[in-house]
Amino acid sequence: MEKKRTSGTDTPPGAYRRILLERRESVLNSLGTKVGALVNGERVSEEDQAQHSLAEAVSLRLNGYDYLQLRQIQEALDRLQLGEFGICLSCEQPIAAKRLQALPWAKYCVKCQEMIADNPVEGHEPLNDSSA
Repeated sequence: MEKKRTSGTDTPPGAYRRILLERRESVLNSLGTKVGALVNGERVSEEDQAQHSLAEAVSLRLNGYDYLQLRQIQEALDRLQLGEFGICLSCEQPIAAKRLQALPWAKYCVKCQEMIADNPVEGHEPLNDSSA
């Protein structure tokens, strides 16, 4: 079956590209701040070490979410370039405009996203289109 090349949205691709690029810049800035704070960490007394370790763990977890979102954003930019943006990767139907406006990096329509989330398959990454 041939992939459809248009999404179900009236928003021009350039607008989505701009939104995705702005979000990518924001995530990169956030990562830079977090990494800088970890690298420039100062000596901590033994009494404060547990709190400091917890803060580092939380920061590293947030970095993981940021890296996942960066990957999702880059994949969306790649789909824009290929003319496949706004098309569900599962059913190949247009993704609703409201979904793309809320999550421009969405890969799946709501129906497919829910099916995949309810029935994870090995080889599929966790489908957290909603991570922000």
